[in-house]
Amino acid sequence: MTDLEPKSGPVAQIATGIGQLLAQAATAAGGRGTADAEEITAITDAMIRLLAGVPLRSDGKLTIKSLAAEAGLLRNKLTHKHTGLKDLFNALVKAQNTRPAFAEDLHRENDTLREKLAKITQERDDLKAGNERFARVVHVLEVENQQLRASAAAPDNVRSLHRPAT
Repeated sequence: MTDLEPKSGPVAQIATGIGQLLAQAATAAGGRGTADAEEITAITDAMIRLLAGVPLRSDGKLTIKSLAAEAGLLRNKLTHKHTGLKDLFNALVKAQNTRPAFAEDLHRENDTLREKLAKITQERDDLKAGNERFARVVHVLEVENQQLRASAAAPDNVRSLHRPAT
């Protein structure tokens, strides 16, 4: 079948076993059977790679479209010709009941990035609030400074201090 060892346990072993049996049956049929056996082998190998989370030619999603792309075939080969393999793939995806390894990695990375974004957003909001406070303080100080300058420039600014008479 392939040098790729199944990494997703019994699910990949089921796909491998069924794929080998179908390929042998197609080869034994002769004629067009050899081409069918090659397609079956390609589909089965693609199933194993997708279920193991190590896609080579597709986006790695566990869909028929991705399976066809991973196998290097047109999607109608799965939806019209090899419907049994399509149904097997859908059943194995449900049986696996997990995300592929690369999807788990992306999910963890996405969670980490969301946490970082939340922290950075909070810091930005804190800095923005601090800037607004400083702007208000500067404005108040400018107004007070202007008032002091205006009062210092007024002619009646200087008052003589008289000692009260005793």
